[in-house]
Amino acid sequence: MNKIKQIEVLKEIVTVQRMHEDDYICITDIARYQEPERTDHVIQNWMRNRNTIEFLGIWEKLNNPGFKPLEFEGFKKQAGLNSFVLTPTQWITATGAIGIISKRGRYGGTFAHKDIAFEFASWVSVEFKLYLIKEFQRLKAEELKQLGWDIRRNLAKINYRIHTDAIKENLIPPELTPQQINLVYASEADVLNMALFGMTAKQWRDSHPGDKGNIRDYANMSQLVCLSNLENLNALFIQEKTPQAERLRKLNRIAIQQMSILTNDTGLKRLETGDK
Repeated sequence: MNKIKQIEVLKEIVTVQRMHEDDYICITDIARYQEPERTDHVIQNWMRNRNTIEFLGIWEKLNNPGFKPLEFEGFKKQAGLNSFVLTPTQWITATGAIGIISKRGRYGGTFAHKDIAFEFASWVSVEFKLYLIKEFQRLKAEELKQLGWDIRRNLAKINYRIHTDAIKENLIPPELTPQQINLVYASEADVLNMALFGMTAKQWRDSHPGDKGNIRDYANMSQLVCLSNLENLNALFIQEKTPQAERLRKLNRIAIQQMSILTNDTGLKRLETGDK
């Protein structure tokens, strides 16, 4: 997963970055919603508040074994005084805090753990906070979906090795040329493509001239789960010396049954492979 993501909240671009094994949100970007030219001033005003200091101190005590409570108590006593000024760097250096991080360079700024960032956003604007939470949740849902797709795609790749080994051991005589061997592998790959997708790899490429990759790169999670199962089953059928045409019919029936279960759609359209 990319460690740096950006979301749009009320027309402001907010950076989300993975740090300390958790999500940190750029509160400099959030502060820009209130005062575009004085973001540091907004953050410092927030940190001068006694309630803010107490919140930050409690968060650190709960999440940071290296937090320095004596230094925190010193800041808490001064909080609210007209003369009191506190910057993120001063807070981090004095207390060993990890909930707030200052970064320089590209994607630099002041970042805060999502718990703290939401609290800051509430201080800046309740409306902004609500939209921030909504967009952050949408981002995490997309990441989870992508993670699930990657896991299933990798599972299909692993099972593909089982499938190709079965082809190598049972369907490729030693006298075949490299070109002929490639044709055997491609033919067996298309058995799975026909059983699940209803078309060969070439048919898919011809109907998607502008798309990169192959038909399996565009499969959804249900199809990838089913494909993984079909690869194992076809390897078994090959070892049992089942003819290719019969294997295709069996695999197509299984694909229809499994896709119906995976999509919970009893009206799933039958895949057209000639098996009625």
